[in-house]
Amino acid sequence: MEPLVSVCIPAYNNAGYIRETIDSILNQTYHNIELVVVDDNSKDNTLDVIRSVKDSRVKVYHNEENLGMVGNWNKCLSLTSGEYIKLICADDMLDQNAIEIEARAMQQHPTVNLVESDTRLVEVNGKKVAKKSLLIQNFFGAPVNNMIRKSALEKVGYFDESFTYILDFDMWVRLACSGDIYIIHQQLNSFRIRNDSNTGNLIGENRDVYVDEHKRLVEKHASNGVIKLSKFDIGFSVWFRKVRNVLIGIYLKLFSK
Repeated sequence: MEPLVSVCIPAYNNAGYIRETIDSILNQTYHNIELVVVDDNSKDNTLDVIRSVKDSRVKVYHNEENLGMVGNWNKCLSLTSGEYIKLICADDMLDQNAIEIEARAMQQHPTVNLVESDTRLVEVNGKKVAKKSLLIQNFFGAPVNNMIRKSALEKVGYFDESFTYILDFDMWVRLACSGDIYIIHQQLNSFRIRNDSNTGNLIGENRDVYVDEHKRLVEKHASNGVIKLSKFDIGFSVWFRKVRNVLIGIYLKLFSK
């Protein structure tokens, strides 16, 4: 029997994209999945689109009150039953064999807490990857890139509610520092770039908020002693994040919808 994989979609006002996301999950070559979709009291017809999907593997939940991103993401995690977990934003997509490949890596490597795809990293040591991510860029990528071992999640805890936007980055760092990560040198997913997405709005119009959160993230993991970061490292990380945000903001304005 294949281990059960719980795929979570926290949804809010995603009526135009979520069906494509759901279809990419239900059409996987790996069949033992449950799809947990939690609508965060959307103002459009997202809930109707979700409920139109007729598949016994889909579990639909609706929040009577909006919980916000971190609240809804954590609710998704709390509703999972699988041994492995993937959280996917409601406009991203998986390649047809993504879950099969990632789940196989989990099964073959019991010490791995996190499997990630679509990357060119060569290190497998979690702390090294975590430090590089904090200093230069988030090598872990978006939630769609990653599969989590549920037992590891229960040890490190859910998403930190003190973060509004980069809660997943914090989660990846905690998981990486508590065990091994397995990196698949293969593109297995698609991350949709949109000006009107949370990421687009954050980097485009609210980049100061993002930089502030990034600074708190780096300081949090520097203070716990697991990752060795000097004051220079922290300052460089914040400066580099500012520069990257400006460049990404320019790209979004020029090339995304």
